[in-house]
Amino acid sequence: MIEMFVALYGIIYREGLRFIYQRGRFFSALVRPLVWLIVFAAGFRGALGFSIEPPYETYITYEVYIIPGLCGMVQLFNGMQSSLSLVYDREMGSMRLLLTSPMPRWWLLFSKLCGGTIISIIQVYAFLAVAAIFGIHFSAFGYIAILPALMVSGLMLGALGLVLSSTIKQLENFAGVMNFVIFPMFFMSTALYPLWKMAEASPILRYICAYNPFSQAIELIRFALYGEFNGIAFLWVVGAMIIFMAGALWGYNPSKSAGAKR
Repeated sequence: MIEMFVALYGIIYREGLRFIYQRGRFFSALVRPLVWLIVFAAGFRGALGFSIEPPYETYITYEVYIIPGLCGMVQLFNGMQSSLSLVYDREMGSMRLLLTSPMPRWWLLFSKLCGGTIISIIQVYAFLAVAAIFGIHFSAFGYIAILPALMVSGLMLGALGLVLSSTIKQLENFAGVMNFVIFPMFFMSTALYPLWKMAEASPILRYICAYNPFSQAIELIRFALYGEFNGIAFLWVVGAMIIFMAGALWGYNPSKSAGAKR
């Protein structure tokens, strides 16, 4: 048992060192959502004061509405970048050494998820701090209540990245796969617009957004920022995390890889 926690600490520490030395990754995680916030808020300021269901206020500004979506964007991109490092580690051989250790494979992958999730949470709180400088504030309890939501959503998106990294054999192919996953997952969600706004455009698009796991992660974060718990979104996110984690365990099964080579 002690060895498992030592392995957990070592993997998280390694992910932290990698994040510290990749300063561009931190600044890009801040600049990307801030650009979206400034551009979209400028385009819709004063034109989109819409009413949404409780526990939100009767009318909220567009800037406040998209903040949870941009928090999810930070975690989504971080999950993909963490999986990109896994592809690099596999090409360099360090991932093979990690998986051949005496620790259970599921624990090693879970440790990688924990390291990536902690980094994404740091990035989200940094983004919320910058948003507060621009005058977008939430309650003190909301900043605390969002932490469990960020942990669950970060693990789910990190597990999705693990599944993708297990199917990619070369680093050059990863950029295309990221574009086919990130952009549809982000745009066909409630990150930028509520479901009823999507329904006005297309009923089919509305159902796609409703059943998108990323939408459920956004709603979990959005409710948490207002000090509320969305049980349905929580079950959706946990269920998706379990499915993605099972897919990652299957993808990183050494016996499967050996059978494929034979």
